[in-house]
Amino acid sequence: MGAQARHDRLAELLEPVLAEAGLDLEAIEVTPAGKRRLLRVVVDSDDGVDLDSVGVVTQEISTVLDASDAMGKAPYVLEVTSPGVDRPITHPRHWRRSRGRLVRADLAEGGEVNGRVVDADETGVTLEVDGQNRVYGYSDLGRGKVQVEFRRDPDVGAAD
Repeated sequence: MGAQARHDRLAELLEPVLAEAGLDLEAIEVTPAGKRRLLRVVVDSDDGVDLDSVGVVTQEISTVLDASDAMGKAPYVLEVTSPGVDRPITHPRHWRRSRGRLVRADLAEGGEVNGRVVDADETGVTLEVDGQNRVYGYSDLGRGKVQVEFRRDPDVGAAD
């Protein structure tokens, strides 16, 4: 089975399990790890992902994979994780989940914008840039990235 066919088969098997748990499948990665392979399944939700839900869904994914031939006969290690802060913001759900966060995004016309995500829906995102709210359609933006803030004023960007 080729890499893309394996990815598609894994997504087909895992998405219903994750949907049942209220999680979205963000990524599937299969990489060599010595004599084994590492299967990393990245999950997320609008409410975030806690360790208890990761533990439960890991067991369910393991059961589904054991009952299928998607990973073949070679041994593998299963890792279920949430996306890190360094993941690119590419889909409307990523922007929605970044509300209140400081982000940097490429502009489709060139350059970039830095601002705090105020709101996001299926058509675009509102960023607070230099104290002003600016609305961007998703077609106006390239990939975004959450900026790590070590000292954030808790009142900045707080919902009223």
